[in-house]
Amino acid sequence: MSRIHEALKKAASERNALLPEGSTSQLVELAGDIIGEREVSAQVGVAIRNGSSGTGKAPSPQHEELLRRCQRTEWNIDPKFSVFANERRDRSGAEKFRTLRSRLYQIAATRPLKRIVVTSSVPEEGKTFIASNLAQSIIRQEQRRVLLIDGDLRASRLHLTLGAAIKPGLADYLRGEADEFEIVQTGKQPNLSLIAGGTEVQNPSELLQSNAMRTLLDRLTPLFDWVILDSPPAIAVHDASMLADICDGVLLVVRAGKTDFEVAQKAAREFGEERLLGVVLNRAEKSDGYPYSYAYIAEKEES
Repeated sequence: MSRIHEALKKAASERNALLPEGSTSQLVELAGDIIGEREVSAQVGVAIRNGSSGTGKAPSPQHEELLRRCQRTEWNIDPKFSVFANERRDRSGAEKFRTLRSRLYQIAATRPLKRIVVTSSVPEEGKTFIASNLAQSIIRQEQRRVLLIDGDLRASRLHLTLGAAIKPGLADYLRGEADEFEIVQTGKQPNLSLIAGGTEVQNPSELLQSNAMRTLLDRLTPLFDWVILDSPPAIAVHDASMLADICDGVLLVVRAGKTDFEVAQKAAREFGEERLLGVVLNRAEKSDGYPYSYAYIAEKEES
C-alpha cells in the first residue's frame, strides 16, 4: 500500500473518530476555501517523492525590471495565517514547511518542476494556508524567488494571508483590463510576489481555461524559481484540473478529522500519478501540552 494511501486513511480515521457513534457525515460542495483563525495551528505532514535539492541563483535583470514596475505595497501579514510570523513560538511548524520545501526540491532535481497547483478535495481543508506558508518557507533561502497566484477566482482568499490588496489581480488580467505589471504585487520581501484574485467575475472557469492564462504563466515563470497557484477544491469544480494541465504538478491538501477518504481518493484520481506530487496532511496531530505539534510525515513510494 502506498504511503499516500496511508496518509488519506489517517485523515479519514481521525475524521471518523470525531463523529458520534452510528452517525454519518455529509459534504457540502461549496466553491472556495475559508481561512479561519484556527488554521494557524495546522499540523502538516506530507506524502511525497524523493530526490536531491538545488541551490539559489542571482536575480535576473527581467525579474528586477518586473519589481521596478509592479505594485509595491505595505503588506501586513497576520500571524494567525503564518507559522513564520512567530517562528520562535512555532519552530516545529516552520520546520515542517521546510521539510515540504526540501522534498519539492528533491523532485525538481529529477524532472521539470516550477509551477505547482495547491488544492484540496473540498473546502476548509487549509490549502490556502499551505500555499502561503510554503512560499514563505522558500523565500527564506537565499536568492529564491516565488510568485504566489490566487487561482481561486470563485472565493479569493490568498491575499488575506499576506495582508495584501485583492485587486487588480488575476481576473482583471484575464479579462484584458490590466497587464502583468499592474497585477503583480510585492511587499517588504522582494523575493515574494503575489497575484491576487482580482475583481469578482461570473465566468471563472472560462477565464482560467483561456489562452491568456497560459500566456501569463509562460511570461512570468522564467522570472521566478517557483510559481505556486492556489486553486478551488477539486471536487467542487473543474478549475483545479484545468490549472494542473498547464502546471508541473499538484499538491493535494487533506485535513485530518474532516476529509472523507473516498472523496480524497476521487480528488487524487483527477490528476493522475504523474501530476500528483504528494498529499499534505493538514492538522494531522495535536498535542495537549503544545498546540503546534507537527508529527506526521510519510514519503511517497514509487510505483
